[in-house]
Amino acid sequence: MNKTTILALLMIVAAAVIFMNASKDVSTYANFNEAITSGSRVKVVGVLAREKPMEYNPEKNPNIFKFYMKDNKGEERQIVLSKAKPQDFERTEQIVVTGSMKGEDFYADEILVKCPSKYKQEEITLRKSS
Repeated sequence: MNKTTILALLMIVAAAVIFMNASKDVSTYANFNEAITSGSRVKVVGVLAREKPMEYNPEKNPNIFKFYMKDNKGEERQIVLSKAKPQDFERTEQIVVTGSMKGEDFYADEILVKCPSKYKQEEITLRKSS
């Protein structure tokens, strides 16, 4: 085999490995009921249940944060996040957690939070002053 053939084969193998690793992270969007029935890794979109307690004790375990979230169908579940509590979490408008159901709780290893935009407040202020 010449060098060009070997290089082409290596590039094909590398592309296949990259494609397989990328396809493992594909999660579908679901609500909590769908997460229970699917039994696989899903993304759930919802809002923070502000009336429920949050539990985060960084001295005991900085990588466990528990809170309650309501999905888009209004069902409420406890989320057990295996990461530190995000900064300004209490101000979040929307949450997307990625993980799976285990019993009654949703165990997440990824979280995406949408916080209020600073521009909304400026827009409200500008409208009031006009």
